[in-house]
Amino acid sequence: MTVKRWNQLTIDRERTEALQQALKVNPVICSILVQRGIDTYDAAKDFFRPQLSDLHDPWLMKDMAKAVERIITAVNSNEKILVFGDYDVDGTTSVACMYQFLKKIHSNLDFYIPHRYREGYGVSKAGIDFASENNFSLIISLDCGIKSADLIAYAKTLGIDFIVCDHHLPDEVVPDAVAILNPKQKDCTYPYKELCGCGVGFKLIQALAPQFSLSDNDVYEFLDLLATAIAADIVPMTGENRIMAFHGLKKANENPNKGIKALMQLSGLGKEMHINNLVFMIAPRVNAAGRMDDARKAVQMFVAETENEALHYAEMLHSDNTDRKEADSNITDEALSLIRENAAWTSRKSTLVFKEHWHKGVVGIVASRLIEHYYRPTIVLTRSGDYAAGSARSVPGFNLYEAIHACREHLLGYGGHFAAAGMTLELEQVDAFREKFEQVVSSTIDPELLIPEIVIDAAISLQDITWPFYNILGQMEPFGPENLRPVFVVEKVMDTGYSKIVKEQHIRFSVRQDNVTITGIGFGMAEKFALLQLKKPVDIVFKIDENEWNGEKSLQLRVIDFRLSE
Repeated sequence: MTVKRWNQLTIDRERTEALQQALKVNPVICSILVQRGIDTYDAAKDFFRPQLSDLHDPWLMKDMAKAVERIITAVNSNEKILVFGDYDVDGTTSVACMYQFLKKIHSNLDFYIPHRYREGYGVSKAGIDFASENNFSLIISLDCGIKSADLIAYAKTLGIDFIVCDHHLPDEVVPDAVAILNPKQKDCTYPYKELCGCGVGFKLIQALAPQFSLSDNDVYEFLDLLATAIAADIVPMTGENRIMAFHGLKKANENPNKGIKALMQLSGLGKEMHINNLVFMIAPRVNAAGRMDDARKAVQMFVAETENEALHYAEMLHSDNTDRKEADSNITDEALSLIRENAAWTSRKSTLVFKEHWHKGVVGIVASRLIEHYYRPTIVLTRSGDYAAGSARSVPGFNLYEAIHACREHLLGYGGHFAAAGMTLELEQVDAFREKFEQVVSSTIDPELLIPEIVIDAAISLQDITWPFYNILGQMEPFGPENLRPVFVVEKVMDTGYSKIVKEQHIRFSVRQDNVTITGIGFGMAEKFALLQLKKPVDIVFKIDENEWNGEKSLQLRVIDFRLSE
C-alpha cells in the first residue's frame, strides 16, 4: 500500500482577509487565490475575466522586427517558404497555425515535420536538404531550432535563411539565424517567459497580421489550436497562457478547428470541452501520430479544408492512438514482470529496464507508468538499430538530467531537462549504465522525494461543498501547472456503512460529518478499504467533482487519499 506525504499549504490570514473584504466570496477561495499570487481585486478580475486585449505587444519580443521584415521580403518577392516544426502536439499545432496564416497572404508555401525515428527531434539535415532540393529560401522553425546552430549554419551555406520560433532554454551559443524569437533569450525583455512553441509562433502571427491588413479575427481563429498546445506542453497556466487557453477553449466549444472537431467526434466527447479533454483526449491522439508513424498527418488534419478531409486524417490518428495504447499497456506489463523477476531491483532507488523488441515510440509513456507503481526515477530502453535508446522520467524535485550527465561515460548521446530525458548507448553498456545510474540516484536523492507528495490547498468541512462554492472553483479554469484544480482535506469524517468496493479495485465512498452526507469515488483504492471498515474517523484528501446520473447532477468527492484521523 503506497504511503503518501500530505503537504498542506499555509494560509496567509492577513492577505486572505483583505481579499475577502474586496471580493465578498468564500474565504477558502480567497486563501487559494492568495497562495497563487492573486491578492488584490484587480488581480482577481484579470484572473477570472481574462481579456485578449491584455495580451502583450508582440513587438516587445527581441528580433520581432527582423522576423517580420524578412517575411514581408519573402512574400513580396514570391520566395518559397517552408514552415518546419516538431512532431509533438506543440510542434504540429504551431506548424498548422503558421501555415494556415501564411496561406492567407502567400501561396508559395509548404510545411515539413521531421520523422521521429529517421530524423529525430528538431531541425534535421534531411529537412534542410529537402528545402534545398525544392528551392525553399526561407525556413520558419517552430518549437525547435534554438539548439540547432550547426544545422542552421549548414542551411546558410545552401542559401537558406532561418527564422527560429522556440521556447526551449537557449545554449550559450545561439544559431546564426535571421531572427530568433524566444522569450527565454538572456537579452529578450519580453514580459512573459513561459510561452509554448505555438505561443511564440502566435506572437509572430500577431505582429504580421496588420502588415498585411488582416484583422484580429484572422489571428484569433488559431486560439483553439494554441490552447491545445498550451494544455499538452504542460507550460504554466498563468499570464498570457491563461488568457490564450481561456479564449482558445471558448473557441473549441463554439467554433472548433475542423481537426479538433473530428477528434472530439471520434473520442465521443458530446458535451462541453474542458482543458483536461485537450490533455487526455485530443493531445494523445495527436502525439500518437509521431509516436507510431508519421506526424505529418496531424498537421494535414488541422489544416484540412473540409470536415470529411479532417475526419479522414483524424481516423488515422485515432487508429495510431489505439495501437499506442496497446503497445504501452503490453510493454508496461512486461516491464513490471521484469522488475518482479529481479527481486533485488524492487528495493532500488531507481528503475532501468530494457527489452530489444519494445516500441521506441512509447518508452517515455511506459517510464511514467512504472513511476505510478514504483515511485522513483525511471529509464526504459529498447533496441534502435545497433544501439540501445530510450527515455527517462523523474519524480518531482529530482534533477534527472544531472543524474544522467553523471553517467555520461556509458552513453553515446543524451539530452533533456529536469524531469525527462532521452539517451543512446552501446548495447553492451546497458548493465553498466543501470548500475551507475542506481549509484548516482541512491547517493544524491533526498529519501523524501521517493514518497509521493499530495499538495493540499485548504481544509474544509463537508457543509462547505455547495453548488455556489463549486461554481466559483469552475471559474478558476483553465487549470494547469501553477493553477491546478484545488485539492481539499476534510477531517474526522465517518463512513456511513454504505461505502463499498466497485469493480474490484475502486472504492465508492459514502461519508458523514455532523449532519452532512456525501458520496465519492476513489480510483484504485480498494486495498485501503479495510481502514474504512474500522468505523473510526478518517481524514480524506479530494477534489470536488460533478456527477451526473439519470439526468440528475450532484457534487461528489474525487478521493486522492485517506487515513485514520489523529
